Amino acid sequence: MSHTDKDPMSPDPQAAPNAATNPADAASPTEAVDLQQKLTELEARHAEVADAYLRAKAEAENARRRADDEVSKARKYALEGFADSLLPVKDSLEAAIALPDATPAQMLEGVHATLRQLVSALERNKVLEINPAAGARFDPHQHQAISVVPPPADSSQEPNTVVAVLQKGYLISDRVLRPALVTVTGAA
Repeated sequence: MSHTDKDPMSPDPQAAPNAATNPADAASPTEAVDLQQKLTELEARHAEVADAYLRAKAEAENARRRADDEVSKARKYALEGFADSLLPVKDSLEAAIALPDATPAQMLEGVHATLRQLVSALERNKVLEINPAAGARFDPHQHQAISVVPPPADSSQEPNTVVAVLQKGYLISDRVLRPALVTVTGAA
């Protein structure tokens, strides 16, 4: 035999491996059906999970968009309630101007009524006065000292206390809108 002739009984090293060497090929038909069924179930489960993920992602995006819209509307209409509570004050001022023949007593009564409306509107919107009493402790978070004066001779007022309020301050909720301008006592 020449080296080019092959023995039909000897294995060919370049030939494809037989079924006995590949475990998947060695599986019984029942096992192959089970594996195919398992693959189909996993593919279906993957499709479900992918769909649920896409739905959750879309819902999160919609929730973010709704929240952005609500924030935008809140900023746009934040003053609506405050403006609405000030309209009666404007109406009262216009009514006062429309009465050129009103007496000073009538005008003063109208001004007091308008001031009450304004104070009520401010309080409804949580804008509160800062008006410390004489002798109250100076609070740099709510007061601004305009001048420091020696304590009055006939008083036992302590240093660093309010002597007089030159201009009221205001809080909006718990935040200082404008500090009260005060005169305070210095060291004796």
